[in-house]
Amino acid sequence: MLNLYVKVRTWMDSDEGATALEYGILVALIALVIIVGVGLFGGALNTFFGGIAGQVNGMNNPTTP
Repeated sequence: MLNLYVKVRTWMDSDEGATALEYGILVALIALVIIVGVGLFGGALNTFFGGIAGQVNGMNNPTTP
């Protein structure tokens, strides 16, 4: 019975699982930051290139005042 207690206690004191869990949480947070950053930067980039496309289109189709 004491042998079982020692094995369970040793297993409970092991921190290998906590290390893997911490790395998993860290990877998830980094992925979230990347997804949000790409989403925000993608919208700004789309607006930027949309403005350039509008200017180029205006050069191709000049209107006479």
